[in-house]
Amino acid sequence: MAEHDRAGRRDPGPAPGDLAATPFRGDRDRLVASPFFARLGGVTQVVTAGGSGLLHNRLTHSLKVAQVARAIAERLAADPDVAPLLADLGGCDPDVVEAAAVAHDLGHPPFGHLGEQVLDRLARHRFGLPDGFEGNAQSFRIVTTTDTRGPKAAGLDLTAAVRAAVLKYPWTRLTHPDPHPRTMADPPRGAAEPPESPGTGSAKFSAYVTELDDLLDCRAPFAGRIADWQQTVESSVMDNADDIAYAIHDLEDFHRIGVLQHAPVSAELSRWERGRAEFAQLSDTELAADRRRPGRSLEALRRRLHLRDGWMVDDDAFAAAVTRVREDLVDALLAVPFDGSVAAEQAFGAFSTGWTRRLVAGVHVLADPPTRSGHVLLACDQWHEVQVLKFVHRRFVLLRPDLALHQRGQARLLTSLVEALDQWLADPYEADRLPRRLFDLVELAHDEYSELAKDHPETLVGPRGEREVSVPALARGRAVIDFVASLTDGQTVSLLDALSGRESRFWSDALVL
Repeated sequence: MAEHDRAGRRDPGPAPGDLAATPFRGDRDRLVASPFFARLGGVTQVVTAGGSGLLHNRLTHSLKVAQVARAIAERLAADPDVAPLLADLGGCDPDVVEAAAVAHDLGHPPFGHLGEQVLDRLARHRFGLPDGFEGNAQSFRIVTTTDTRGPKAAGLDLTAAVRAAVLKYPWTRLTHPDPHPRTMADPPRGAAEPPESPGTGSAKFSAYVTELDDLLDCRAPFAGRIADWQQTVESSVMDNADDIAYAIHDLEDFHRIGVLQHAPVSAELSRWERGRAEFAQLSDTELAADRRRPGRSLEALRRRLHLRDGWMVDDDAFAAAVTRVREDLVDALLAVPFDGSVAAEQAFGAFSTGWTRRLVAGVHVLADPPTRSGHVLLACDQWHEVQVLKFVHRRFVLLRPDLALHQRGQARLLTSLVEALDQWLADPYEADRLPRRLFDLVELAHDEYSELAKDHPETLVGPRGEREVSVPALARGRAVIDFVASLTDGQTVSLLDALSGRESRFWSDALVL
């Protein structure tokens, strides 16, 4: 595929105003200059950093993903054995991959994944938006629609290749493509409906119905090369880089601040290693009966992997991964409490560098991957290691009661802010005093839903056949969700304080995103 075809431009040179010499580098530069990218410095990765500088936020996470993604892409592009396959699949340009990595978290709302869940629930139940809210779809909406820094003042006017690479889950929640990937016998990762919410559509998706034309446009150059539900190679590289960065740096964060403790992690991994055969004999009921005893949660993970990823899981590789993680993370890094010393920082550096190098080296390309994977994937050993690293993070950080307490408060805060803004929009006496950005978002969404109601009313049908035809209601809901999703953690707290009368000072933080 020629570069100008993948770029979606007749002229492969830079757009007017771009400093970079190629369109893909120009895309990367526009993304880095976007205020939506800058705001990620104030958005939670897992817990709010509180200005300490010790924890990753969405900005530092995105920079690490971009670094890892470019390293993978450059290694693949330099391999003559895979070059023909990459060309057949649509190409693997390091600049495209890096740009997609920079963009991949733009849509994350305040308070990380917790905020994503809250806004999705409010979007669907309060505002009747059939496709709700999803961070990946919000990222695509930003780069194609709500950012205004591109030459056309609607989105960033990115090349087709970069837009396609942002689509980690290249389908809408409910309607596209047809047949929808959630109906497949073995759905792609993210495409299945959440087991706790049947009938709501895919758990993960990368485009709302309002951006369906952009999805179709940027995917057109890849028609006949990959299935309509598959990631492009460049998106697959970005996805793997995201997994690698997440698996490593969140563990470092929570060891650094003393949350990830040696004793419980050591007990879990060591007990499973010693009693591997014993645990395998337990029934699911017996395993769940006392699931907090060491070793049982890890055995539950092994069984879930067999159910979900039978195409890859291997018990011997799983056991080897547990041993490697125990040796490198538990016996080496966590065995010495972090004290800020040079030795402690060097231990962090060695752990991060060694694991990143190992995981990147395990990335390879398949011509015909299983539906649960993209064309770019980790080798068997490294795939299992990532699963175990992510397990440690989930079991010993995300499931902590003190984090749950913190997040319940954040959920109430976000809900209250959405309700307050919705009430403000509905007040005819205050309509002319809305924040200008919110007013603009309402107008934008009204135009979008008016066009959909006229030309594609089927996209406004909910998962159970309910039809929402109130364009003003849909527009108001999408605008409020867009507005709140564009705030930082701190702006969210301060704005609710102002709207609740708890803040005596004038609101001075301009809401211009």
